[in-house]
Amino acid sequence: MNFFERVNKYFDLLSDSEKFLLRYIQEHINEMPQISIVRLSEKANVSTATIVRTMKKLGYDGFTSFKIRLKDEHRRTPEFSVVEKVDNKIKEAILKNEREVTKTIQMLDRGTIEDVLQKIIYARKIFLFARGFSELIAKEMCIKFQLVNKYCEMHDDPNIIRTISSRIEKQDLVIFISLNGSTAELVEAAKNCKANGISTVTLTANRDSPLYALSELALVGYKSKESYFPDYEVRSRLPLQIMGRIILDAYAIRTRA
Repeated sequence: MNFFERVNKYFDLLSDSEKFLLRYIQEHINEMPQISIVRLSEKANVSTATIVRTMKKLGYDGFTSFKIRLKDEHRRTPEFSVVEKVDNKIKEAILKNEREVTKTIQMLDRGTIEDVLQKIIYARKIFLFARGFSELIAKEMCIKFQLVNKYCEMHDDPNIIRTISSRIEKQDLVIFISLNGSTAELVEAAKNCKANGISTVTLTANRDSPLYALSELALVGYKSKESYFPDYEVRSRLPLQIMGRIILDAYAIRTRA
């Protein structure tokens, strides 16, 4: 059933504002591929909630779902090729994230995970060091360790990281979280720990990094080459999140057994 058939079938069941919206869409059908739900709301003088509600009454999941189905019904119309291009780009973004998750899990070594767990279990204190966007993952890990009564500190200030790393005792454990594994203050802290015989674990996506080389144990995830923010160093931390969650879940399971 195409769009116009759906309108005819459900038209009498719609409110006045929903009917008004559909009349506008029918009169401007060729504009739909390029228009956003917010812009349509402004042009048709209805709320975005009305648009979504109308589309669901017609059997679509939402406005974008409607545009995709409309594209299939107008394959030979040039205007609707825009929808296909955008749709394919979104699919690429979804697959990029799927690859990072799948490949990261495939790359993890169970033996190393077990060794990391043992280090965490027997450590008196855990120190988490991270910088930039990796700080968010470290903060989450710190809170969750604290929730299961494991003493944990998280530090993201460069000067504090450098200072504390030289004072940590041998009964403690340091966990570095760094996508590239080359942040200067983290590398300096890793050197301090190695010189003092402190156990260290690194979560990274770069096996060739200084942090990987300096750490006693390391878990390495998969980092996609693609970036949708090419002008900034804000690549996905999804591999680090996956590894952090696996460690936390495994620790919670192991300590409850």
